[in-house]
Amino acid sequence: MSKRIDKLSNLSDNQLILLRDTNTGEEKEAILIKDENDDYQLWLNYCQHITTVKLDKGDGLTERGDEIVCENHGAMFKKSTGRCTYGPCEGAVLPSVDTISEGGALYLSDEQYELESLDVQNDDDMNSTSGESDYS
Repeated sequence: MSKRIDKLSNLSDNQLILLRDTNTGEEKEAILIKDENDDYQLWLNYCQHITTVKLDKGDGLTERGDEIVCENHGAMFKKSTGRCTYGPCEGAVLPSVDTISEGGALYLSDEQYELESLDVQNDDDMNSTSGESDYS
């Protein structure tokens, strides 16, 4: 069963989202990216070089063209596929979280995760994103 994340018009590119793993109860941070085809991709926000290290440093991802850049290792990942094209984990793929875009909204369709929050606090206790969400 899909759970509505929010209206597409309320979502922003490079938005941090907090998820809960339904198997372990562990919170996981994910990042919502709009790829080169204007499709939303939801990737877990962890580099595949050292999987406990986040891709960003709490202020959103660095993007270079159609790639995401790990701010810690310089690895580059294709936005549409999550595949590392350069860096210490070349060939690895970011863990994805399944979503469906339908009727002007984005839905979480990955049964491994539940939506916790659209606004994630970074390590400095500052909001990484802002805005009102419209859950249904």
